[in-house]
Amino acid sequence: MLKISIPTDIQVLLVKALLKSGTHECGGVLMGEHIGTNHFRVNSLTIQKSGTIASFVRGITDAIKAIRLFHKSTNNNYQKFNYLGEWHSHPLFSVQPSSKDHHTMRELVSDPKVGANFVVLLIFHLKNNHLDGSAHTYLPDGSCYRSTLDLER
Repeated sequence: MLKISIPTDIQVLLVKALLKSGTHECGGVLMGEHIGTNHFRVNSLTIQKSGTIASFVRGITDAIKAIRLFHKSTNNNYQKFNYLGEWHSHPLFSVQPSSKDHHTMRELVSDPKVGANFVVLLIFHLKNNHLDGSAHTYLPDGSCYRSTLDLER
């Protein structure tokens, strides 16, 4: 099981994005740092345009550009800094992945072009104006594991 930590500055960005998108989903990609055994901290994320009430579509061009810039900023140290996965909001629903979310993440982790050993899906919504979320890790064999989401203080 992985632990995914979200620093306060990233939490502020997420809250602003969720407030701006209102009842529509929003999301993006996650980049982060390997800080310990099975422990990663999100260092950067993209915030893409809002979707609909029940769906969000990631813009691939913007995602690739952001990942490349992140790698450049970390001197291409892929063992310590890398793409972690995806995030999106469920403003009106549970923060648990839908069957469509599971399908999308399994496709992503099994795509040889992505070349990932795992991908993480973080889902957020606001509960009384506070960030609430879940973390799940997907492996190339199709398995999915609930992970620990650590909202740093």
